[in-house]
Amino acid sequence: MRKSYSNQLRLDSVPIEQVALNLESRDRIVPILRALQFLYSDRRLVDEILQWIAADVNSDSRTDTGRTGMEYWHICVLAAVRLGCNFTFDQLQDLAEIHRKLRGIMGVGDCDDRPFKWRTIRNNIRLLRPETIARINQAIVSAGHTFDPTAIEKVRADSFVMETNIHYPTESSLLYDGLRKIIPQCVKLAEAHGVNGWRQYAHLLKKIKQLNRDINRIATKKGPRYKKRLQPLYRELLQKAAILTQRARDLCLVTGQRLPESADLFGPNTLQAFIVRIERVADTTRRRIIHGEAVANSDKLFSIFEPHTQLYKRGKAGQPMQFGRQVLIFEDAAGFVVRAVLMKRNEGDKQVAVRETKSLQNDFQNGVKRLSFDRGFHSLDNQRELAELVDHLCLPRPGVKQSAVQQTDDEFRSAQQNHSGVESMIGALQSGNAMKRCRDRSEIGFERYLQLGILGRNLHTLGRMLIARENQNAAAAHSRRKAA
Repeated sequence: MRKSYSNQLRLDSVPIEQVALNLESRDRIVPILRALQFLYSDRRLVDEILQWIAADVNSDSRTDTGRTGMEYWHICVLAAVRLGCNFTFDQLQDLAEIHRKLRGIMGVGDCDDRPFKWRTIRNNIRLLRPETIARINQAIVSAGHTFDPTAIEKVRADSFVMETNIHYPTESSLLYDGLRKIIPQCVKLAEAHGVNGWRQYAHLLKKIKQLNRDINRIATKKGPRYKKRLQPLYRELLQKAAILTQRARDLCLVTGQRLPESADLFGPNTLQAFIVRIERVADTTRRRIIHGEAVANSDKLFSIFEPHTQLYKRGKAGQPMQFGRQVLIFEDAAGFVVRAVLMKRNEGDKQVAVRETKSLQNDFQNGVKRLSFDRGFHSLDNQRELAELVDHLCLPRPGVKQSAVQQTDDEFRSAQQNHSGVESMIGALQSGNAMKRCRDRSEIGFERYLQLGILGRNLHTLGRMLIARENQNAAAAHSRRKAA
């Protein structure tokens, strides 16, 4: 049984609209709570947001029977604060139980001793779809634009890599990761159906682990002809992987389980998915280590558990290689992230610029007048098509002569001077909103994590805007980031 929020005010609590926040505190939770307080005061807007949350949380269940679940407003507040302040679920549980201002914004009284277990918080936030969080973001941006209607006219965009939570991938470690997952699953499946043949599973795991250690030891120390010395160990590991994956396939057939398919490669972490992923890694390992081929990154897997991970070599200082996914963001003149897109695995900057700009213009009724990118988005087609979508396009061309011609336009020069501020936004997202490395699992979890980080940043921006209107000198209203 669930409800949007409690309509009955307890004697130990004050109305959410009247919760007094310490505006002289520079902690980032203060602007976020102020923004949530503002959203709650607009009943039409908050009811619409909570209806979206209810559609996700109770998509296949009833709301009028069963145990009492978390209120939708509590889910909204805790989801916003989680990455808005870069909290873990354990920290979120602690604050939900002892932080008076946070509990006040949640509508929880001082003497209300209801528990907020971290698993309950996590499981409820995981029910939110990325599309729903993106809609909430759009509602927040629209609310912020009522105070600064011209902010959408100037937009700057850039991309960055948000890393997945994986270890450094090597062929041996990936094969070991996959085999140590399918062997216990096969043992349980065989025992449940009375199938023999997996009695020595502990010995198999120990042998595979030792092979992985031997390979890592040689690869780390290197030495003369170390690649030749690696090949016998890799051949033995590949042989065991081939035998075990075939036995796992046979077990699926005997027990009536669905056989592995190629579509399982990027699906949930099931037995079938692990079998397909091990076979993919074994194939690329044999081609690269044994036969000496140069394997394209598109053929490789960089994680058994996060198969959507890609390798990026963007030439960034101190980060020659990044394992994750590329994200494109659009920031307006007020500091709101008006659009955040998780690029497809095979897409780059040049492939998404026009498509996402069209979507941005559709969302804001062609309100964007000036748009700036960096040189990495340049192509002749992008120059032509983007110029048709916005009045003033700042997309630097390569070459000194072409760049000098563009610099004669005052609007272009102004946009280019302000464009570097989007790098500051990316830094704020990575350091303040935990978007340097995704802590959630799976591709949909990665996209949800992205939208939650944007939600926290937009609420922070809206909160500072509201505090500045109330008290320009308040410490919570100040920011060192310049507007576009």
